[in-house]
Amino acid sequence: MQPHSIKMLTICGISELPDQRERSVTHVLSILDPEHPDPEAFEAYDPHHRTILRFHDIINPIEGMILPAPEHVEAVLRFGDEVAQERGKGAEGHLLVHCHMGVSRSTAAMLTLMAQANPEESEEVLFERLAEIRPQAWPNSLMIAFADDLLSRGGRLVDNLRRHYRHQLRRMPRYEQLMRDLGRGREVEMAA
Repeated sequence: MQPHSIKMLTICGISELPDQRERSVTHVLSILDPEHPDPEAFEAYDPHHRTILRFHDIINPIEGMILPAPEHVEAVLRFGDEVAQERGKGAEGHLLVHCHMGVSRSTAAMLTLMAQANPEESEEVLFERLAEIRPQAWPNSLMIAFADDLLSRGGRLVDNLRRHYRHQLRRMPRYEQLMRDLGRGREVEMAA
C-alpha cells in the first residue's frame, strides 16, 4: 500500500516497537492477543492514528481462543479507508502494522491493505512487495482468504499465498516444523 500520503510501510513485532519510535510513524494497526496488555512503547511515539484489533493467531478453532473472522479483516479494511481519506492532507506518512512477532497476522493485514490500496496490482507483485517489507512473512491463511473474498480477488490472493509459502519454505526450511508445531500444518500443506 502506498497511497499518496503514505511513503513508508513497516511490519514488526512487539519487541521491535521501541526501534520504530524515531521513524515518524503516523498510522498504526496493532493486532494483539486478547489477553495481551497494550504495548508501553507507544507512550514514547509522536501523535499518530492507531487502531487496535484483538484476536489470536490461529487458523483452526481452539476452545478459549478467538479465531480470525471476516469482521476482523473488515476492520483492517476500514482502517485502510481511514488512511486513504487522509491522503489529501499533504504530510508524508509512515504506516506501521504489528502483531506479536510481526510474522503472521501483521503480514496478512499489510497484504490486505496493499491489495485494497492497489486494486489493479497483481497478486504476485503484492506478495513480492510484502516479502521486501518483511522477509520472514508467513501471512495467516484464514485472514488472507477473508481478504480475498472481501476484495473480490477471485481466489488469486489465496493462490499466490500458496506460492509465497512454497518460497518461504525453500528460504527457511525450519518454518515447516515450526508451523506444524503451532497447529498451522494446513498452511505447510498449501505449499505442496
